[in-house]
Amino acid sequence: MRNVLLSSCYFGPVQWYQKLNRYEVVYIERCESFIKQTFRNRCVIATTNGLQALSIPVSYPPTEQEGEAHPIINTRISNHGNWRHIHWNALQSAYGDSPFFDYYVDDLLPFFEKRWENLFDFNLEITYKMCELLDIHPDIRMTSTYQTTWEDSETRVDDFRAAIRPKHPLPDPDYSEKPYYQVYQQKWGFLPNLSILDLLFNMGNESILYL
Repeated sequence: MRNVLLSSCYFGPVQWYQKLNRYEVVYIERCESFIKQTFRNRCVIATTNGLQALSIPVSYPPTEQEGEAHPIINTRISNHGNWRHIHWNALQSAYGDSPFFDYYVDDLLPFFEKRWENLFDFNLEITYKMCELLDIHPDIRMTSTYQTTWEDSETRVDDFRAAIRPKHPLPDPDYSEKPYYQVYQQKWGFLPNLSILDLLFNMGNESILYL
């Protein structure tokens, strides 16, 4: 049995969803500390001006102090800066003319209308919805303890918690950056490993063939 361990992601990159499609059991890390400037609270999209990172502002319970390690399951979504409106407008501007944006808009808009309090729960609901839209069916489980080197009782677990990240990702021989159609490809060339939204809006129900 092939098992994989992943960090929580906000509309994670294509590489992250490739793992969901190719492994039999997917463990999502719920016992780690929140790490800033990662896909845990940001995604990267393509725009007419190039790459744009969309980040969710976060806060912590009053009992936790700045500078401390904050468990991701306690990390709250802040309403600072009207980020939901900004993110949705950015997606509309970037992908409004893509082949499948209008097809998926009703499925995705609720994530930018409803106020979620907990980042981990929000990301998990996004993951379930994206799996539904991509027509992939991973066996998703949550970790119950934090382990630096993670194994279950049956087999080794491939750990990508630290490998899939916006800056300086670690080598992944199983991930192939195959080009697919992108709205701004003539301007910027193919931009690899963007948010899964880029693949979905550009390729629609053929996205699974890429994964």
